[in-house]
Amino acid sequence: MALNLDDKKAVVAEVSEQVASASAIIVAEYRGLEVGDATRLRATARAAGVHLRVLKNTLARRAVTGTPFEGLSKHMVGPLLYGFSTDPVAGAKVLSDFAKTNDKLVIKAGSLANYVMDASGVKALATMPSKEELLARLLGTMQAPIAQFVRTLNEVPSRFARTLAAVRDAKEQTA
Repeated sequence: MALNLDDKKAVVAEVSEQVASASAIIVAEYRGLEVGDATRLRATARAAGVHLRVLKNTLARRAVTGTPFEGLSKHMVGPLLYGFSTDPVAGAKVLSDFAKTNDKLVIKAGSLANYVMDASGVKALATMPSKEELLARLLGTMQAPIAQFVRTLNEVPSRFARTLAAVRDAKEQTA
């Protein structure tokens, strides 16, 4: 269905808004992807906080013009699926995992702010831990010395209590 000029402007404005809030954009070719597979991909992406969109490439180019993702314009050729995410790793992870099981989805490129990646760069980004995993590791690292200090402080009264119990048991055995 052809869009008139007002509809095109509305689409460009909506996509520009998504681009402004995105940390990463992943571009994948979906030629031959079946409807059931696309539905599963969208559900997985939605759960991970990734917004998937099929756009005309000219509208997508207009939406990224003047943004940090402008370098991605040269990769916008063919039937493409655009994945917008606020977590830089989430979009790459969702699309890469799906592409492993479905050969109809081919990752073409991706972009972080002012940095364009090819397909291998997107796959490398997908192997990185997510933001939540990194925060959990940081918290564990920060918490480890404090936990060890508390265990050390707790050991002194525990050892004293065990010593008193051993002395009591020894006196009971001799009596």
